[in-house]
Amino acid sequence: MKIFKYLFCAILFTSLSASAQDEEKVERQQGHTNQNKFKQLYDEFATPNMFRTGSGAPGPAYYQQQADYKMDIEIDDVNAKLYGDETITYTNNSPDDLRYLWVQLDQNMRARDSKTPLIGNSGIAPATSSSRVVKSYLKESFDGGFHIEHVKTVNGKDLPHTINRTMMRVELPKVLKSGESFSFKIKWWYNINDHVKDGGRSGYEYFEENDNRIYVMAQFYPRMAVYNDVEGWQNSQFWGRDEFALPFGDFDVNITVPADHIVDGTGHLVNREEVFTKDMMKRFNKAKKSYDEPVMIVTQEEAEKTEKTKSKNKKTWKLSAQMVRDFGFATSRKFLWDMMAVKIGDKDVMAVSLYSKEGNPLWEQWSTKAVASTLKSYSRLTFDYPYHKAISVHAPMGMEYPMICYNFGRPDKDGNYSDRTKYGMISVIIHEVGHNFFPMIVNSDERQWTWMDEGLNTFSQYVAEQDFGEWYPKALSPNDKAYPSRRGPAKNIVRYMGGNQDYIAPIMTKGLNTYQFGNNAYSKPATALNILRETIMGRELFDYSFREYANRWMFKHPTPEDFFRTMEDASAVDLDWFWRGWFYTTDYTDIGIKEVKKFAVTSTPNDNGKRLAERYNRDPKSLVYFIEEGDEGYDNAIKNKEDLNNLPTVKEYIMDNFTPEEQKEIKKAPKYFYQVTFNKPGGLVMPIIVEFTYADGTKMRETYPAQVWRLNDKEANKAIASEKEIVSITVDPDLETADVDTSNNSWPMEVKDSDFDTFKNKVKN
Repeated sequence: MKIFKYLFCAILFTSLSASAQDEEKVERQQGHTNQNKFKQLYDEFATPNMFRTGSGAPGPAYYQQQADYKMDIEIDDVNAKLYGDETITYTNNSPDDLRYLWVQLDQNMRARDSKTPLIGNSGIAPATSSSRVVKSYLKESFDGGFHIEHVKTVNGKDLPHTINRTMMRVELPKVLKSGESFSFKIKWWYNINDHVKDGGRSGYEYFEENDNRIYVMAQFYPRMAVYNDVEGWQNSQFWGRDEFALPFGDFDVNITVPADHIVDGTGHLVNREEVFTKDMMKRFNKAKKSYDEPVMIVTQEEAEKTEKTKSKNKKTWKLSAQMVRDFGFATSRKFLWDMMAVKIGDKDVMAVSLYSKEGNPLWEQWSTKAVASTLKSYSRLTFDYPYHKAISVHAPMGMEYPMICYNFGRPDKDGNYSDRTKYGMISVIIHEVGHNFFPMIVNSDERQWTWMDEGLNTFSQYVAEQDFGEWYPKALSPNDKAYPSRRGPAKNIVRYMGGNQDYIAPIMTKGLNTYQFGNNAYSKPATALNILRETIMGRELFDYSFREYANRWMFKHPTPEDFFRTMEDASAVDLDWFWRGWFYTTDYTDIGIKEVKKFAVTSTPNDNGKRLAERYNRDPKSLVYFIEEGDEGYDNAIKNKEDLNNLPTVKEYIMDNFTPEEQKEIKKAPKYFYQVTFNKPGGLVMPIIVEFTYADGTKMRETYPAQVWRLNDKEANKAIASEKEIVSITVDPDLETADVDTSNNSWPMEVKDSDFDTFKNKVKN
């Protein structure tokens, strides 16, 4: 190594002496303005404490509240109403005294006096449809809010309460001390919304053919808000976009519906033998042993027969769940029902699908297999799925709850479907089933940090989609060698990140207040994590750290800092520069090649070499000279084929400084020398991934860590010594870094529009 230290000092004798001065100047400037992109995130992060440690793990004083529910629910199928009566037992595990409790009333977002419609912009078009006019100006708004009949103690005494839009404050009869529990009762009803016509995360879909509905129910009950060490009560109002923050608890729920309905939801069905027919029980027992193909519990023939008539009787389905943060259920007489078993760790989990005939043949073919595949993929990435089942329900939207989710994807009336419909259905099932892990188990605050559930889940979805394509190749279209994921690969986020900065917000922004919600909360954080896994950390380090985060915070309430700190703590990789750039700013990646200089090696100095030797008081004969192409002496050095192997001064140095044994270990000397200047028009610091192509057609890659920009945020110089002639250089050849402008990524420069320019030109035209 002595010889190479000597040679590289010579190579950069002139260039790096000036570069060092420039770096010192930049360092002083950055220290003065405090803008160094490698500065640690101490200012942005919360101070570690006894509740949350500096390592990102829960602290010794970490606590979380518990809310247990006993509910009786009834669906009035004739009038599309839900009636409910619940007893909530709230346990105060915090060190604080509580004088009141906050309860979430999310359905009030649909109340007639709701402010939600007023926060959006609106205008009057020169012309519009009659239906839109009637809906906007003539039709009375839907009355979808909670009608609270009473709030009482378990002894029947009224509890004072105040309703502020989607939040209700319940006054306690006495202070709730640490370690104490309090039980109270709420009775309510509300009109169920048609979520096909009016939108929503739950509601019913109406089928005129036989006057039937499919109900997918959620946010249907008053739910306890979170109280924690970070902000006390999380009582931020629900405006319709930001989702939910909920404590864990146990649920016992009795659901009364028409006797011909099929019901499934969160928790164990504790009265299965009462509500199942003998045939259904036989099929269910068969499904518990079927690991390859789903078993029909209710067939299409049976469902079609049932939906033609309506029972006037009622049936109650009883579900019990432990350690869940929420509860959802679906009910209809239209449901087909299939199940299969999937091995997760040392136990069996049931993968389940509920769908109507309108979903076939697509749903019967792929829904339950997508559920099973998702459970296996996510369990590999995080922890073994802890619940006993996961349900996919056919609905016009995608939404998630513990053990149950609602997913779109429907063939046409003749049962035909496109690749887009098929992939869309499989992807949304993977995504929504995946939400069991984030945030149903790793229970982040969706109301504040949308990306912590949607972004982490979309990243995991990408991995699971690739697994699905590998495990079920028959699901792929003939032209697709791998599953065509829409989100995850870096190249798919380029248009967003290179777009108009006036309409882009940092990931670390409350979801309600972001532009381009899907890109901000789903795509960008998923892409960031994919880049972190594939390009920066490598799969082994990333996967270990990601699993550590998931296991530390399963069944707990993590914050962004807990995630960031854990990823660094478990990997020994300093990622503050990465979190800052990708999550706290709207910077984008643009790294290019500014210039490439070629050098010839010689022992004969030109005038510049003589002056340099004189300046540093060195014997001219003791130096190796690197002459830039175009300068005096370059052509002679090339013509005479001078190289390090035959330079007298190099031979002499080796003889004087290395033993015969050490001389045998000296590598073959490089013949070609280049100085490459990389520049960074974009704000993000990222690794420089470089591919060198040689004259003989071979290629070699080198990745310079992101820290190469630590002292100069604009340019980075690299001296390249090679045995073979380099004929081309490419930055980010596989589009791994979301570079928004690839027109500057090649040397010699390729004259072509970048993807970014093509997109901009298309927008202009």
